[in-house]
Amino acid sequence: MKLARKIIIALIAGIVVGLILNLFAPGIFGVADKYLFKPLGIIFLNLMKMLVIPVVFVSIALGTIGIGDPKKLGRIGGKTLGYFLATTAIAIVIALSLALMLKPGAGGDFDTSGANYEASEAPPVTDTLLGIIPTNPITAMAEGNMLQIIFFAALVGFGIAMLGNRVERVTELLEQTNELIMYLITFVMKFAPYGAFGLIASAVGSQGFDALRAMGMYMVVVLGALLIHSIVVYGGSVSLIGKRNPVWFFKNFFPAQVVAFSTASSAATLPISMKTAQEKLKVPESISSFTQSLGATINMDGTAIMQGAAVVFIAQAYGIELSMGQLLTVVLTAVLASIGTAAVPGAGLIMLAMVLTSVGLPVEGIALVLGVDRLLDMVRTAVNITGDAACAVVVAQTEGVLGDPDDDRVPASTGTV
Repeated sequence: MKLARKIIIALIAGIVVGLILNLFAPGIFGVADKYLFKPLGIIFLNLMKMLVIPVVFVSIALGTIGIGDPKKLGRIGGKTLGYFLATTAIAIVIALSLALMLKPGAGGDFDTSGANYEASEAPPVTDTLLGIIPTNPITAMAEGNMLQIIFFAALVGFGIAMLGNRVERVTELLEQTNELIMYLITFVMKFAPYGAFGLIASAVGSQGFDALRAMGMYMVVVLGALLIHSIVVYGGSVSLIGKRNPVWFFKNFFPAQVVAFSTASSAATLPISMKTAQEKLKVPESISSFTQSLGATINMDGTAIMQGAAVVFIAQAYGIELSMGQLLTVVLTAVLASIGTAAVPGAGLIMLAMVLTSVGLPVEGIALVLGVDRLLDMVRTAVNITGDAACAVVVAQTEGVLGDPDDDRVPASTGTV
């Protein structure tokens, strides 16, 4: 929590500095952004991303070893996938409802004639699913293909679990590697306040107050939907299914949320997110490694909320009335796209382009929301990783392995499920 306070102070300082330079010294901001803000942010992001692949591989392998039984692994995978799909559908319904109620694009004077955006083409869902199996695991790691890495790591863990004592030294090596990675995460997090300051100062300073004011109502809808979803859906599932106090959950997971907000990257936040869930939320590593690694790849509740709000906003800006059938199409398309575009860089905007196309809205309208998307993306990322952690708590509780919140010990990483 001491680190979280430092990061919050850095975020506030970054917002203040970014706005002041944008308003009163834009020339100085350009120089500071180039030589100070962006370098600080990039250095921290690269340090975190450097650890992502080792964390995912080692954690998934150890988690699979801990689960051992293929039936249990399939059951946990089914619960995880079901949770993510259900919460994604609820997220976009909340966003659509709030946007239809507040009408963010109805009263503004938006120049749709000059809007221009060229959407990237998303691969077919079948290609994404078939591409889960890597032809070369080393290439998958080099390219950061998370689904392929997860598949290979789970396969390695399954093999080690089946061989048992014959490969116990390999298990010891993975466990010792995991301890090393956790130490490196703790070390890298000492730089988090500086990285947070640079990232938020760059984001706020480049957008400026005018852009935020012009898109104010749209931002209110997105932020409101994100807040409702976090409290009602995540807090509710943690309370009703996870049998834990939602206040306890949010308080203990707060440090990871702060890091996610500053980095705007679920993948970059994954190491600290998993460490926090295991140490503070008492989720066994065998559950945490699987659910949170998978969630960082396919759980896009925050993005789904953005899509719902953006679809209604763009339709209202263009003066187009959406029918109930089109709204249902938005929900279905967004839920399916959350898996179909999981491994694609810039998946959020590709998903939005797919959703807009499915209901006949102009894809060029994405240009209207791009101005503030960077800032909203920071909040969306914090919500996404919160969903991953909530899923880990729920799955661990339903498997009967969630640790006692009053116990200071970290739940065992292997052989507990």
